[in-house]
Amino acid sequence: MQILIDADACPVKDETYKVALRHQVPVTLVSNSFLRVPAHPLIKHIVVSDGFDAADDHIAELAGPTRVVVTADILLAERALKAGAIVLGPNGKPFTESSIGSAIATRAIMADLRAGGDQIGGAAPFSKADRSRYLSALDEALNRLKRSI
Repeated sequence: MQILIDADACPVKDETYKVALRHQVPVTLVSNSFLRVPAHPLIKHIVVSDGFDAADDHIAELAGPTRVVVTADILLAERALKAGAIVLGPNGKPFTESSIGSAIATRAIMADLRAGGDQIGGAAPFSKADRSRYLSALDEALNRLKRSI
């Protein structure tokens, strides 16, 4: 088992460490730049090139049935799901085979609206409820993986 984090803009790194260490599950953070991470044998940080999608590509290569991937990137979530990983957004909402199609479609519509000059709002601000939902979802995902192995 392993937790993979799309780390450059992830707001739940500290929460992930807490849950992962309780379960004794390794965490790998992948980013395009240096990040401070706790000095712990279960926590590893990989810095990839700043090339387009370099972090996503690396995470997708590592994704698999015994992995939990934490990302807000819908296209990375789709790739990780195809590899068999459990995928969670930082807000605790899971990406699933049944939900990823509509998430991709919504992403495309929003991109088209932005390209057309429409002023649309971004994602809702990250909240305490999101943090709590994430902690619960990650704990549940790790317990589910433990039962399946």
